[in-house]
Amino acid sequence: MTGATADAGREVPDATGSRALRSRPFPLFWTSQATSKFGSAMTVVVLPLVAVDTLHAGTFLVGVLQAAAWLPWLVIGLVVGAWVDRVSRWRVMLLSDVVSAVAFVSVPVAWWLGWLTVWHLFVVALIGGVAAVFYSTAYNAYLPALLPGADLAAANSRLQGTEKAAQVTGPGLGGVLAQAIGAAGVLLVDAVTFVVSAVCLRFLRVPERHLRAEKPSGGRTRGLLREIGAGIRFVGTDGYLRSLTLYAAVSNLASGALQAILVVFPARTVGLPPATIGVLIGAIGVGGVLGAVVAAPLSRRFGTARTIVLCEVIAMPFALLVPLTHNGFGLVFLVVGGVVVTAGVVPPNVISAAFVQTYCPAGMIGRISASMRVVNFGTLPLGALLGGALGESLGPRATMWIIAGTLTACTVLLLCGPVARVRDLPTRPETAGRWHE
Repeated sequence: MTGATADAGREVPDATGSRALRSRPFPLFWTSQATSKFGSAMTVVVLPLVAVDTLHAGTFLVGVLQAAAWLPWLVIGLVVGAWVDRVSRWRVMLLSDVVSAVAFVSVPVAWWLGWLTVWHLFVVALIGGVAAVFYSTAYNAYLPALLPGADLAAANSRLQGTEKAAQVTGPGLGGVLAQAIGAAGVLLVDAVTFVVSAVCLRFLRVPERHLRAEKPSGGRTRGLLREIGAGIRFVGTDGYLRSLTLYAAVSNLASGALQAILVVFPARTVGLPPATIGVLIGAIGVGGVLGAVVAAPLSRRFGTARTIVLCEVIAMPFALLVPLTHNGFGLVFLVVGGVVVTAGVVPPNVISAAFVQTYCPAGMIGRISASMRVVNFGTLPLGALLGGALGESLGPRATMWIIAGTLTACTVLLLCGPVARVRDLPTRPETAGRWHE
């Protein structure tokens, strides 16, 4: 590792970044991300509303719909991680945007023609999930081509902040538009955001040969299974990566269940209209913006590892406020609980993203990132199915109590790992020599 890269694991630079963040490549990349995340933020509210209001689907079917969006991580995540390390990550992102645009535009078209069914929504969620696996893996591995290691933490903070800002405005606008023109029609806007993202990427081209997986000494490209195995072993034998992955997997199991009933709970149990639901979910996103803003100052004050632990341990118990939500003043419980939990999640996400991008060998970032995400994202569809089933049998409010309790309890896993025993995350793997490629 270079000196700049090594420093990135220890300190999070100021979020204003350097000249590299203001040069042409990163603003284009940032604009691409911002537009697609804005559309996706609307979809979080709108796609379940299409199922609930337009097609009158039950709680379990909404859970299955959410599971379909995350299932591709379990099925193809490892293969995509190894494949992305071999090819142009820029091209993968561009094609993923195009596929997503086509998938989401099919929903309003089918609705206008009177052909829309729950099965259509499942297929769209599945295709969108597959595209997201390719885009997310390539996106995480492509950022080091745009910026030097010292700027990656600031860039991740800015990207996370933009994503959370989109989550503030997107759901509210999506809910208002859904009430005005129908939820299915709003997905046309989502499709347009993916088109804008693709156009930005089309004009963004940065050499990325130094990020490709190198060939072994024999001169032949090692087999795909061998490359996948190398990524899995790297995560499995590194205590820090293993601890972060395990904690994320358990917390995402609860988060998947939460996503399954996040719209059903206020719509059917609390009795709120779509516009109000969108505004409330958008208000919760304010916590994400705050979290992105404080990520760098907290890391400098307490250290990268301690910031991860403090944020999770302090914020997660506030999830216990959410099941107390009722109409009127009781909506404060949903907003306060959601804002604090979201604010607590973002700084660890910012720190972890920069940590993986700088701590791991450049030619293995795609495989290592995919190996981690297959585990921690792979629990999301399981959680969504579980949340839908529990919501159907026990009711949304009782399910919310189970989810909140799980989110609070799983912080013990983080406290028992090596992340809780150091001030800062390390700058390079102790096993670096074994993974030289």
